Amino acid sequence: MVRSLWSAATGMIAQQTNVDTIANNLANVNTTGYKTQANQFKSLLYQNLQTKTTSGNNETKPTGAQVGLGVRNAAITSIFKQGNLLETTNDTDFAIEGEGFFAVRGEDGETYYTRNGNFVWAINSGGGITLTNSDGLKVLDSRGRTIELGANYITNRITVASDGEICYPNANGNPTPIGVRIGAFQFNNPTGLTKEGDSLYAVSDASGPAINEATNNQVVRSRFLQGYLESSNVQVADEMVNLIVAQRAYELNSKAITASDQMMQQANQLRS
Repeated sequence: MVRSLWSAATGMIAQQTNVDTIANNLANVNTTGYKTQANQFKSLLYQNLQTKTTSGNNETKPTGAQVGLGVRNAAITSIFKQGNLLETTNDTDFAIEGEGFFAVRGEDGETYYTRNGNFVWAINSGGGITLTNSDGLKVLDSRGRTIELGANYITNRITVASDGEICYPNANGNPTPIGVRIGAFQFNNPTGLTKEGDSLYAVSDASGPAINEATNNQVVRSRFLQGYLESSNVQVADEMVNLIVAQRAYELNSKAITASDQMMQQANQLRS
């Protein structure tokens, strides 16, 4: 009976983490570029009550007797499914259609990746303009350099082609590439990226190194859409169903603890 107490307790802890994950998904339902997360569970060790042996007739028993000792969270996986593309009519909003990520230079000098293309043109110290995200982190081009243009560029005349090439009107008013392309990067295992907050991801051993779409012909290149943002891929209906299931599982584990406690109480009250 003590074993059942601890097993049910592990179930309550696991379901609490599950509810925490679902709550985070619902909280980020309107976060640009957010990817929904899902809990994965695995059973704990099993205790042998009876091993495979022979019966009184010297016949081999087909199975032994093992009892599980509970459950734990094995992983919380991000699901990198494409979110809906929403038109914003803002010239510095960009959505990536495909597997790519934008790259930004962090305050610590490291490179981070994001699906949030809510960018702005900021005035830099030289009087020119720099493409940054809403937190002021500089966006990187296809060569891993910050995107900085001269003071002669007028921001509302800058356009971006579907391949990420930044264009500016020539003398005839036709958009012309200026030789700078917004970087797009992919990963062999995007679910292995480390979440850093603020919609940023960092490279890890599990994700593998970043793959530059501009220099690698083995990947399908992403498509850039100016004036659009990728919405969160959280499905509210699915999350509400998951929340109900997690809540019921939590209740069942709590009832198992109550039942074990009552059985122990009755055992303690036995009289010879």
